[in-house]
Amino acid sequence: MSRYSNRYFRRAILASLCVGLPLVAGVADASPLSLPNPLTFCAGPLGQLDVQGVASGMAFYQDNPPGGGDTEADLAGLLGAKRVGASITNGMVIIQKENGPIQFYIQAGAYSFPTLAEPIPSATNDINLFGALPVAYLKIAPSSNYSVEIGQLPTLIGAESAFTYQNINIERGLLWDMEPIISRGIQFNGSAGPLSASLAWTDGYFSNRYNVLSGLLSYAINGANTVSIYGQGSLGKSRLSSNDVAYSPIGNESQIYGIEYEYSSGPWMIEPYFQYMHTPSAPDLGVDHSFDNYGGSLLADYSFTKTVSLGARVEYLHVGGPLGYGLNSKSIASTLTGLPADSHAWSITLTPTYQDGGFFARAELSYVTASAPAGLGFSGADGTNTNQLRGMVETGFMF
Repeated sequence: MSRYSNRYFRRAILASLCVGLPLVAGVADASPLSLPNPLTFCAGPLGQLDVQGVASGMAFYQDNPPGGGDTEADLAGLLGAKRVGASITNGMVIIQKENGPIQFYIQAGAYSFPTLAEPIPSATNDINLFGALPVAYLKIAPSSNYSVEIGQLPTLIGAESAFTYQNINIERGLLWDMEPIISRGIQFNGSAGPLSASLAWTDGYFSNRYNVLSGLLSYAINGANTVSIYGQGSLGKSRLSSNDVAYSPIGNESQIYGIEYEYSSGPWMIEPYFQYMHTPSAPDLGVDHSFDNYGGSLLADYSFTKTVSLGARVEYLHVGGPLGYGLNSKSIASTLTGLPADSHAWSITLTPTYQDGGFFARAELSYVTASAPAGLGFSGADGTNTNQLRGMVETGFMF
């Protein structure tokens, strides 16, 4: 594509987004997107099963793509080196049994995790992380107040979920990028009155080493207000190398803590949360000294009608990390984000959404800017740019 065509395409996307935002604001269903009622059928001795599904794709434009043009990132299944591209976001089928003392949940198919300040992945690349069966667990529920889950489990950490249809924004945020996504292990859940708690023994960042403990405690102040705290840490050294199976070996060495508050009433959903992560020194992973990442995020969603809503996210993140680390560094160490060490980043994301029954369509405009040591960055052909603008559209069907 010529340079002139790139400029024209950029102007066209940004113009459509800027025009679309006020239109949406004037006329949406609260996000995250609402899955329609499941299809139900009797499976003999298994009892009644529920079946749901999501099929969706996205197209995007970004300035300052990491790597510029065709690079090794493209060969690795990443779309981040392209200014313009498209990908599947969800091709999922969900089968679950939600009644009786023995229950289960199975989610299978294709998926991708587009994330701010990171190369945009293809579905093929992200399937390599967790396979075509990303979430699958057996649930033993002797009562409505107590249950045990065993298998491949969603994380207890953070305010944003893994898959695009579960969030008010298409892309996940800067804080999400530090968090585990899916872990293998066992989880205990309990509730009493306004209190609910979960405690999990897992392999953390999918390391296949079961020495990570995580927990979530929530208190429902009333029907509109809930406050939660969460934490995760490794019980001893995980002894991983950069060649091990964890998608974030340094994550398995770290401790992460957070507090979140959610207000949900009428057309409004407002959720601020604050998160702190400490990573001890890990010389085998290239981390010669400990470092901290911390930040805060404000998520909000307003429903104008039963079919149209506007989601927004504003974030700040301070990134520690081994000195000298950046996207253009040969170090195997990671700051656990797409940002370089010793940087400060801000982001803003706006996502108008339309959903009518099983059909949905949404647009997104996001901007990330960072202050970083000279010569380091997170975007651009040489990895030294410190800002990035993206426009996205996502559409699909749910049943």
